[in-house]
Amino acid sequence: MKRTIIDLFEESVAKYGDKDFLLEKHNGRFEPTSYASTKSVALLIGAGLAALGIERGDRVSILAEGCNNWIMSELGLLYAGAISVPLSIKLEESNDLLFRLRHADVKAIFVSGNQLPKLRRIVDDLNELKHVIVWGVKEELTDGEQSIEELMTLGKEYLAANEEAFLAIGRELQNDDIATITYTSGTTADPKGVVLTHRNYTANVEQALSVMSIPSTWRTLIILPLDHCFAHVVGFYIMIACGASVATTEVGRTPMETLKNIPINIKEVRPHFLLSVPALAKNFRKSIESSIRKKGKTTERLFNLALRTSYAYQADGYSKGRGWRALLKPAVLLFDKILYSKVREAFGGDLQFFVGGGALLDSELQRFFYAIGIPMFQGYGLSEATPVISTNAPTRGDHRFGSSGRLVKPLDIRILDEEGRELPAGHKGEIVIRGENVMAGYWKNPESTADTVRDGWLHTGDMGYMSEDNFLYVLGRFKSLLISSDGEKYSPEGMEEAMVDKSPYIEQVIVYNNQNPYTIALVVASKDNLNRHLDERGLAGDERLRAAAHILAEEVAKYRTGGVYADEFPDRWVPAVIALADEPFTEQNGLVNSTMKVVRNKVEKHFAEAIAYAYTPEGKAVDNSRNIEALRKLLG
Repeated sequence: MKRTIIDLFEESVAKYGDKDFLLEKHNGRFEPTSYASTKSVALLIGAGLAALGIERGDRVSILAEGCNNWIMSELGLLYAGAISVPLSIKLEESNDLLFRLRHADVKAIFVSGNQLPKLRRIVDDLNELKHVIVWGVKEELTDGEQSIEELMTLGKEYLAANEEAFLAIGRELQNDDIATITYTSGTTADPKGVVLTHRNYTANVEQALSVMSIPSTWRTLIILPLDHCFAHVVGFYIMIACGASVATTEVGRTPMETLKNIPINIKEVRPHFLLSVPALAKNFRKSIESSIRKKGKTTERLFNLALRTSYAYQADGYSKGRGWRALLKPAVLLFDKILYSKVREAFGGDLQFFVGGGALLDSELQRFFYAIGIPMFQGYGLSEATPVISTNAPTRGDHRFGSSGRLVKPLDIRILDEEGRELPAGHKGEIVIRGENVMAGYWKNPESTADTVRDGWLHTGDMGYMSEDNFLYVLGRFKSLLISSDGEKYSPEGMEEAMVDKSPYIEQVIVYNNQNPYTIALVVASKDNLNRHLDERGLAGDERLRAAAHILAEEVAKYRTGGVYADEFPDRWVPAVIALADEPFTEQNGLVNSTMKVVRNKVEKHFAEAIAYAYTPEGKAVDNSRNIEALRKLLG
């Protein structure tokens, strides 16, 4: 059956034409744009591109913050038969932008006023780029640039003379026509362009809706960048399919100002669900706990008691309220009324759940948000799968903390060992999937395509297993392996997740061994929690820093023989020495990519000296001079 993105959108316009689709803040309030009005604008934009000479199959980029124009521009260029090349606004380096625009042979680009200076710095090096369409700029535009209003005026004139011929372009698109080229986050020098077809998108919308339903009365506020594949499918294409409403965060003059608008906009929009990634989830939790602490010790103690009670009641989510736990239900309901309901007001009061994507979300965070009544349902996916592969869902029995939920349908999965042999349930290996959501390949990269997609099966490069009752567990990268001096290999990511999950004092950690005599942990301390604990002990100066170092060492030691978590991981792989980082892994220092995944090779390079020092006799002592100085800088 033919079903392109244009088909999907046209179906919804026919069904929900007068209903609010887009919500954007103007003059102090969120103003709606209906499905029918969105189509009218998209057609003007698409026809304007056709008037400029953009033809079917040409590549058109979008470099802008999330807003109505972003979504309408992508729909417009698809009506014109073009291919969208969405670009991250976090690409600061001219060579990063330059590579993508050149590699995709982009002929036109939509750009916001905030991002225009980046493009102007490199435009002379882009021979294929013919048209720059700008919004949000009051200054005079230069040669080759035009406002989106001018483009729509062109489109109106073009439609008056060529309406049937133009509409035929969108109608004639086929399932296998390319919709987008989405570039990977760039953990290597040359990012790969993931080629996704129209059917990849519509199939993944159908698959995602097999495990989760969105009523047409619901609203979401997109707080992730729109270039994310996750934001594309779950943020607005699923919403289109369901006739629901999509708000975008108010764009500030700076990225920090936009971030500060998120909590304000959440209260104004009152979304029914939100997309999140682990970094945002942690920030939300910090904000909640900070506001509780400000209310005094009594409220803080009551909140902690409420959490312990809720954790016991909900167990792993799957077993919530079963058996003896049913006795806790009255207490949980009481805490919900006097505490949690007030916390939820900060999220607008209508929020039913978060959907988590990107990097692994630790189960402690899942327990926390579940307890306060806005569960964070972790999913799993990657751009090459358009992206949704599995998710936890609100239905009873369809969520379990620590898992990535149930597979979308229809989808085939295999778990393979290093020799490519299929493994039974409960055994970990590489996750390999097959379905209509599997990408068409990598743009201009047949070698990587052949290596990644074999006989229709997408080799994800991620390690995991299927449980006996059909939950998928993702354990990290299949090839992110520790290698001991005797050549044995071990995947560290489950251990890293456990350390962050179970310790209030470890914010981030990388476990390292590259043919060395022992394994080390590079630890980023949780600044707020550690400082609060040290304050309670009344410690100051170097004594405070040495105590902090020993606390962190004790957290890691819990996984060694005799420790409380001794049986969780093979003792030989548990770090024997810790090196302390003097700064967190962030996007700003390039150690975390735009999907919030730690870029292991960059962390290892950035902290090469600290890692090397951990393999010296002096470096074995946890309170060595390098670790103390790192803590002095980090803890302030």
